[in-house]
Amino acid sequence: MTKLILIGLRAALFWMMTALVALAQTPIQDLLQTYQTEVAKPSRKSIDTVVDALIASGLPETRQVLFKWQNKDLFQRNEDGLFFFAEDAGNDSYRLIDIATGQSVGEYDRKAVTQLKPNAGVRGVIANALVQFQLTDPDPIKRARGLQAIERNAEPSHLKALRASIDGEDDPTLLARKQRLERILTISYDTDSAARVAAIESFSTDLGVDARAALNPLLATTRKAAPGLPQGQNVAKTLKPGSDDLSRSAAYDLLVEARLAPPLVPLSEQKAALIANIENGQVGGIKLRQLDNDAARARAYATLAGQGLAPPTVTEADIDAALARHVFYDLYTEPDSAVTDAAEKALTSIKTRVGLNQALDLALDGLSLASIYFLAAIGLAITFGVMGVINMAHGEFIMMGAYTGYVVQQFIPNYTVSIIVALPLAFAVTFAAGVAMERLVIRWLYNRPLETLLATFGISIALQQIAKNIFGTQARPLTSPGWLDGALVLNDVVSISYIRIAIFGLSLIFLVLLLFVLNKTRLGLETRAVTQNPRMAASMGINPDKVNMLTFGLGSGIAGIAGVAIGLYAKVTSELGADYIVQSFMTVVVGGVGNIWGTLLGATMIGFLQKGIEWLNPSNTLAAQTYMIIFIIIFIQFRPKGIIALKGRAAGD
Repeated sequence: MTKLILIGLRAALFWMMTALVALAQTPIQDLLQTYQTEVAKPSRKSIDTVVDALIASGLPETRQVLFKWQNKDLFQRNEDGLFFFAEDAGNDSYRLIDIATGQSVGEYDRKAVTQLKPNAGVRGVIANALVQFQLTDPDPIKRARGLQAIERNAEPSHLKALRASIDGEDDPTLLARKQRLERILTISYDTDSAARVAAIESFSTDLGVDARAALNPLLATTRKAAPGLPQGQNVAKTLKPGSDDLSRSAAYDLLVEARLAPPLVPLSEQKAALIANIENGQVGGIKLRQLDNDAARARAYATLAGQGLAPPTVTEADIDAALARHVFYDLYTEPDSAVTDAAEKALTSIKTRVGLNQALDLALDGLSLASIYFLAAIGLAITFGVMGVINMAHGEFIMMGAYTGYVVQQFIPNYTVSIIVALPLAFAVTFAAGVAMERLVIRWLYNRPLETLLATFGISIALQQIAKNIFGTQARPLTSPGWLDGALVLNDVVSISYIRIAIFGLSLIFLVLLLFVLNKTRLGLETRAVTQNPRMAASMGINPDKVNMLTFGLGSGIAGIAGVAIGLYAKVTSELGADYIVQSFMTVVVGGVGNIWGTLLGATMIGFLQKGIEWLNPSNTLAAQTYMIIFIIIFIQFRPKGIIALKGRAAGD
């Protein structure tokens, strides 16, 4: 029996030893054992060797080992130095897992194993190494995340991994991103000058911010002073003291910083030196009572300097001589002149293209603003042109339209449907309000412009107060549909929001509709007849009173629709209309009273003018509006009837 037990124990021991030998002989374990000390106690000096060896091995377990090591989940068994993954088994013990097979090899007391805890620097190196596994991961989402990680925090080690991943990339979008990022990293980290120059030249027509971010550091310079120009260094340009690039005092400061000239002695230090060297009522052989002027104090200080009791002063002649003996220059941080020359040419080309695209972006902004002003002013152009009524409450009709859209959205949560419903409803509400205002107030004030102005101004104040009483003073949201979120991005310089594109499209639609109404319908014919000669129109059977009512209602209804459009990107408050009333009147007057095409041209002129002035003075939009009004006043002096003069009552004939 005893003999059988001994045989069994020997067999078990043999099996365990065989397992341990087999375990130790797995390729990944053998590799880790080769660098056992470096893995167990890694440092910034040794970690690169271990990581490079693991990656070069091509073993499938490498990624998991690096990942576990980075996350402090790699353990070493104390008895034999082998490495394992581990799980908490409870009872103050770990369950060790073979790093090659993933199989459990038993439970061990916590004291029998050592958890490897690399410091932050080592974990950073491992994280960079793991990036290349992300770049070749079968999951495109993980590959995209790897690219994003490099874009956020690129390092020289990423370039090799990125290049290795390009050939096997089958996603066209990710391939383009990898190729672009590879060229950017080549500019910054490649050691081959020709490769860097080629990468730089490939971006000469690129407007991407990332490209400029890679190129700009290449032209960074440091200002230097020296007895002569350095040989073999990449000098950007030489400087002349006293020029715009380098003042005389700044040049001498460079000499002092480089210890090529003595520092200037401030008057405060000279005074302190004189006080510190007072002996027997004298300083430097001069009595104290005689030190009542700058010349005497200068002589006393010079005596102290000659005796070595104070630092010598620097005269203007000394400064001139020191500046004449030295050269001043800007030195590129980048030592390769071929790289800096290519970067300078590329950035010059990019700067030109950026300027052209900025002009295009400014033009799109001006066109967008012009479409908003056209929508806000077109209704005023009709009422002002047909009836000669100065309607100061026109802005409040815009405000009523915006609040109508807000109310509709409270009942219809679908923003697309709510906007479709709000547009005609806003027209109906403001049309009715306009008709009521014309019947109750305006009709009694025709041909009395001052009274009309005062009456409509009072109505505008009343409407604002009513809006405050109903909706409060807090801004109300008029939410645009999801498909209007974001912007149309042409490149990193030019973009325009989808809301503004929609408003521009709405403006074109109304331009076409109004031209159709005025030129192809009976109402339009009667409106034009009353505009040109109301008495003759009345004699032909047209009722000017009815035309005035419908025209005022039409203009007010259009203002309501404009309010819905404007409310999609502006704050909906009781003062919303007041922000557009001045521009609306300027648009109508500049374009030509009562003329649709004139209103369009006036809105275009004012929109572009305002954006242009804001671009010249971006920090002060109020000043931009002031300059614009001054320009309009001057324009009216030379063109009092506007761009397109209209004959008839609107022109005062």
